[in-house]
This record gives sequence, structure tokens and C-alpha cells, in this order.
Amino acid sequence: AQAANSSYVRKHILDLAPYTPIVPFEILSEQLGRAPEDIVKLDANENPYGPPPEVNEALGNLKFPHIYPDPESRALRAALAEECGVSSDCLLVGCGADELIDLLMRVILDPGDVIINTPPTFGMYAFDCAVNAGVVVDVPRFGPEEGFRMDVAGIKEAVAKHKPKLLFLTSPNNPDGSVLPDEDLEELLKLPVLIVLDEAYIEFSGIANSRIKEVETRDNLIVLRTFSKRAALAGMRVGYGAFPKGIVEFMWRAKQPYNVSVAAEVAALAALSNPEYLKDVKEKLVSERDNLFNVLKECPFLSPYPSAANFILCRVDGRDALEVKDALAKEGICVRHYTKPASISGCVRVSV
Repeated sequence: AQAANSSYVRKHILDLAPYTPIVPFEILSEQLGRAPEDIVKLDANENPYGPPPEVNEALGNLKFPHIYPDPESRALRAALAEECGVSSDCLLVGCGADELIDLLMRVILDPGDVIINTPPTFGMYAFDCAVNAGVVVDVPRFGPEEGFRMDVAGIKEAVAKHKPKLLFLTSPNNPDGSVLPDEDLEELLKLPVLIVLDEAYIEFSGIANSRIKEVETRDNLIVLRTFSKRAALAGMRVGYGAFPKGIVEFMWRAKQPYNVSVAAEVAALAALSNPEYLKDVKEKLVSERDNLFNVLKECPFLSPYPSAANFILCRVDGRDALEVKDALAKEGICVRHYTKPASISGCVRVSV
């Protein structure tokens, strides 16, 4: 039974299903009875190589932790503008790309407004929509036999029928690692809907595939990126996005003023100062992904799917996926398993 004071809570929040995050190292250590150093964490697509050495040095020399951060993250936005080849005016930095997803929905969605989701995909799109009293219309991807490609015709029908405000696309897609073909994106950009292209894993598929430079010339394209994967700053929470002119102004109005900490901005700038390290680590991860794919393929009860990200999704054949996950956990190896949607039920995802 709910407590009496729950009556003050917004009705749609009372019905909200909580998001299930990955268990952190310290808790895993207690649960498994192992030191954190003895745990092989392959369940959250974190970068095992760690950030460039400049990051630890910069954090060790942090000068003004007692002063509020720059509310506009000007230094970081300038560095990102140079790296991405876009104007800093269209860039917004967040406490992870997750914050920007939520902020965008708070700016765009009225209660009852619709977003289009394409499962299986990143769970935060549907979660943040529910938090913001929106309605999720799912257009499932085709199955693994068709490479988890999106149902473009189905999306077109859903846009015509439901008049959504947002369409979320992820390339490479989490959890299967498939890449959105250029021709599919071009078709979808013709639709009367804001398209949010999440490029959290783009570096592992080839940076030439990024569409971030097109944001300034498209009215309905938003591109999200992160430092969590390529720069190994998942614990610092730094993400960024490029937004078209008519949207970014209102994102600034609604944003919390000090959303990116001093430490996070310093760490991100330090990471960007060593592009050779970032390139080297990316190439190592891509090479290891190919090696891991071949190893997984040799396992008699695993069928890995091709991936352009820093993880590999595998079908578990003839065994229970949760049992496989739990057996690995007893050996100090953590992987992610899935029970839904149907196309990936009985799968595990292994980070590189």
C-alpha cells in the first residue's frame, strides 16, 4: 500500500516503472565477495583503457572546486565546436547525454504528446518520455535475421497516424550495434517530426558517419554525443548535443544553470587535448571487438551478431540467458542480459 502522502505525487509518476541501472563496482564487490580489481565489468559498455593521462593530471590540479562552474561551459563548447566542425552556438553540454534527452522532452512535450521509439534500443528514451507525461509509440525494428534494421515504412505510418513531436534514432544502436543506413535517415528527415540521432557509439563505427555537421542546415535534426565511451569518462557524466537554432534557444532557457561540474568540464577538456590517445584507444577497441566476435562465435551456446559499437549482442542457444549471466557473475564477470523485447529475449550483451 502507498503511504498517505503519496497523494501529493503526480499521477503519472505514481504509475512510473523505475529504470533499472547497472550495479556499480562497490556494490558488485560486496555482492560477489570480490575486490573491485578482480571483477571483469562487461555490462555497461565502459571503456576499459581509461581516459588520457592528462585527465588525472588536470583533476589533481583542479584550482577552483569551491567556485560554481561556467553555466555555459564556454571553454568546452569552443573545443567541441573546433573538433566537430560546427558553431558553438548550436552546442549544449549536459550532465551526460541522458540529461539532454530529459531536458529536450521537458522543452518539447506537453502531457500526452507522442514520441516514436524503435525497440530494441536505449531504454532512457521511453523512460524520460514517461517521466514527462508523454506517450511512447513503438515501431519495432526488424529481427536479427535482417540486421535489426528499422522499419522505415512503419515509422512513416506512425508519424502520419500519431503526429509525434520526437523520433529517437540510435546509430550504432544499443544493444545490437547496427548502423542506420544513410538512405533511411534521409527518408526519415523528410517527415514532419524532430529527429534525435544518438551517436553515443559513433566513434567505433567510423567518425565519417557522424551527421553532427548537418544540424546547422536541417531544421529537424538533433545529434547527441558523449564522453562516456570514447574518452572513458562515464563516471564524470559529460555529454553534448547539437541542436537547430529554433530549438537550442529554449533548451538554454530550461537548462539548470550549473549542470556541468567544474571537474567534468576540466576532465573533458583534458581528454580532448590528447586526440592521439583517443584515436589509439578507439582503434584498439575496434580491433578487440573483432577478436572478441571470433572468440564468442566459437562458444557452442552463443551466436554473436555483427556490431559497429564497443559491445557485442549474443543469442544464447540451448541455455537460459539469465543462468549464463549468473554463472559468469560467480566468476567475477559481469554481462547484461535481456528478457524483452521479443527480438532480443534470451540474449546477452558483452562489452569490449
